[in-house]
Amino acid sequence: MRLSPIGVFDSGYGGLTVLKELIKSMPEYDFLYLGDNARTPYGTRSFDVVYDYTLQAVKYLFSQGCPLVIIACNTASAKALRNIQMLDLPHMAPENRVLGVIRPSVEKVAEITRNGHVGVLGTVGTVVSESYPIELEKWSDGRVKSTVQEACPMWVPLVENNEMDNPGADYFVKKNIDSVFQKDNSLDTLILGCTHYPLLIDVIKKYVPENINILTQGAIVAEKLVDYLQRHPEMEQRLSKVGSLEYQTTESAATFESKAALFMGSEVNAKTVHL
Repeated sequence: MRLSPIGVFDSGYGGLTVLKELIKSMPEYDFLYLGDNARTPYGTRSFDVVYDYTLQAVKYLFSQGCPLVIIACNTASAKALRNIQMLDLPHMAPENRVLGVIRPSVEKVAEITRNGHVGVLGTVGTVVSESYPIELEKWSDGRVKSTVQEACPMWVPLVENNEMDNPGADYFVKKNIDSVFQKDNSLDTLILGCTHYPLLIDVIKKYVPENINILTQGAIVAEKLVDYLQRHPEMEQRLSKVGSLEYQTTESAATFESKAALFMGSEVNAKTVHL
């Protein structure tokens, strides 16, 4: 029997924090993770390039039998998701679905913010795209009054080089958090707008007041996906459920395995593929 897994795509490793939460919430489902590690990072690339790369990945995952693809990458969600949903899916695979990480985060913010002052910590690409301010204005039902953003270009390298416990991490995390609060000292909610950032959560919490909501995307995306499948039984019934998990990367499988183990907390076996 050919499996029909949920495809989870990221430009690199950060989407593994989303995958981990999906597996925790939906252990019976099958998952295929694809990391485009050969072409990472996406954050510094143009809109058109990110769109092209993401579309290639989505087409590939569809070819692997995935009827549902989660773009577990903020940059790709910001720069490519809407075009793929509106321009490509209708003629490419109208019965399939592609979902991102930004809208679930925005919906969660609207549920929990008390005063409507929201801060976004993200990569340069995500911040420049203005996706969070735009989506917060569109989907928060007026509950979000102000959004400020802070680009944190050093946070991803800190995670990927396993430097989270070193003094350099404290320096850069504190610097960016201080900066976002200088932009708006009334913030009550912070969105970690990059899927790498949960690995820095212990450092982040040192410099964020206890009364501030800190949103990490993995658990939110998992919660919203469970809800989505309950509301869309036609998709839920297409997904296979034998609890399998496969990792694929466009880079060296050995390199991917060593770094992915850091994110997943366990040994990872991957294979190299070409898009």
